[in-house]
Amino acid sequence: MKKTNPIWLLTLLIMFPQFIETIYSPVLPMVQQKFGIKEESVTLTISLYFIAFALGVAFWGIQCDRIGRKKSLEYGLITYGIGALIAIFAPNFIIFLSARIISAFGISVGSIVTQTILRDSYDKDNLSKVFSWIGIGLSISPVVGMITGSVLASFVGHQGVFITLCILALLFFILSKQNITETHHSRKEINTETLKTLFKRMIQDREIIKCCLLIMSFNVLLFSYYSLAPFIFKKYYYSSYAFGYSSIILATGTFAGAKLNRFLLLRNIQPKHLVKASTFTAFIASVLVWILIGTGIYFLVPYFFIVMAFSTAIPNILSTALINYKNETGSAGALLGLIYYVLIGSGLISIGFIQNLGISCVLFSGIGVCTLLLFRNKNK
Repeated sequence: MKKTNPIWLLTLLIMFPQFIETIYSPVLPMVQQKFGIKEESVTLTISLYFIAFALGVAFWGIQCDRIGRKKSLEYGLITYGIGALIAIFAPNFIIFLSARIISAFGISVGSIVTQTILRDSYDKDNLSKVFSWIGIGLSISPVVGMITGSVLASFVGHQGVFITLCILALLFFILSKQNITETHHSRKEINTETLKTLFKRMIQDREIIKCCLLIMSFNVLLFSYYSLAPFIFKKYYYSSYAFGYSSIILATGTFAGAKLNRFLLLRNIQPKHLVKASTFTAFIASVLVWILIGTGIYFLVPYFFIVMAFSTAIPNILSTALINYKNETGSAGALLGLIYYVLIGSGLISIGFIQNLGISCVLFSGIGVCTLLLFRNKNK
């Protein structure tokens, strides 16, 4: 298929959900103070965000096959903008939490619709390389998000963050309206029965379950930092600026992993080998985080290698996950996203109760290792 959609815009749209979470992370203590809630409650705004994100992925992914990629993207951005607008004026925590849920449901189009367009536009041989390029772009979004969030938190508080996000939602809507072209040309009818059949097929597919568990493991490792680290920095009397600038270390690790991934793929190293190496690297680094967590912020050193492993593994997992589902890319992508985002949200709810970054890292990196061992020598 002719690649008519600009890769720079698709990359920005995929980066946007991650940017949203990292720009929000520095204001977590402010949200806690403003609404007078406990740390467990404020981390709930992240865990429930992912549950709503999962539902959004399922909804918009199915709409991709029903009304097309372009309309789904535009409607999702409008929904996100409404949620961000409500968050600015939320008078209490319940309304604020509801706004976060609406926002998550809408912005999930940045993940599912753009991935669907990419899967429409590139063949198997080129898709891993395209995702590795996008991985480099994703390495930029955490540092931009966290530093932007830190600056806004210092000058205009949490409301300034959501005002900025409203403006960005409008900007991306305009860019998408002008630049994105439709890639959906199938006339296959999507109904409840076909979705049930597809879902049953996917949950019986060992490769799909393996992919979902690995994606969950790596994402919970990443977002554990955004959920729990702000309070560690606060405990050791570091400012929101310091937490924001810690993203430079993480972004450097993400960028290094993305570049390494692209380098190795161009030399024909198989994606499955890169995923395996990344999973074990993340586990070793997580053990070091657990050891160093009580010594200040020195745990940032092994966290560098966790995010490096993340940016190496995730593009390879995503690019190969739906190779056997080409005839229903949007719906299959929706169901895949629904499964792994529900797992991510559930994982983040659990770390809200654990409230220990080191233990969370060891637990969820261990799940990744166990997944590889469980599926060892059973994949075709």
